[in-house]
Amino acid sequence: MDIIALAIDFILHIDRYLEAFVASYGVWVYALLFLIVFVETGVVVMPFLPGDSLLFIVGALCGAGLMSLPIACAVLLAAAILGDQCNYAIGRALGPKVFQWPNSRFFNRRAFDQAHAFYERYGGVTIILARFMPFIRTFAPFVAGVAAMGRAKFTAFNVVGAVVWVIGLCSAGYFFGNFPWVKDNLEKIIWALILVPGLIAVFGAWRAGRKGRVAA
Repeated sequence: MDIIALAIDFILHIDRYLEAFVASYGVWVYALLFLIVFVETGVVVMPFLPGDSLLFIVGALCGAGLMSLPIACAVLLAAAILGDQCNYAIGRALGPKVFQWPNSRFFNRRAFDQAHAFYERYGGVTIILARFMPFIRTFAPFVAGVAAMGRAKFTAFNVVGAVVWVIGLCSAGYFFGNFPWVKDNLEKIIWALILVPGLIAVFGAWRAGRKGRVAA
């Protein structure tokens, strides 16, 4: 329980933790940022790390002169791109094994063909939009790999999505993160960055499931 409480406190007050880390360890903060983003996007079992709020806070710290925006963006871009590539590679390696499970309702050849067709048609948009959705951005590249989405196509949209995500949120933090109103309501903004994209994803999944039942 202490670990869970600490994790929640870290997510909600990541600005304080990062500022303290910068004060204590200086440039090593860039290594920490790389690790957090790479693990969140590259390890399918770690979807709870604070990606969106982290990028916004990093931008705000850069705006306050505590960090370098170009260096931070370069490090975060590298972590986001490499993380998704790693996650895709894991899914690509496990896919053939997963869809060969005998007597499986969901992981069979028909399911593979459907997933492959979906990612070949809509996978690019999915990879880009997933960047802004907690949990989903961790699983989308893994599923793309499992579904055998084309590597070149995945890589192209992976890079585009990472640029939009990292540059967009860091720039928002850089330009707006140090406004007094933003500082006073930062915890609410962090909650919004976590909950709003998640609710949109849940609603989208609900609508897709409902359409599927109606079609059936």
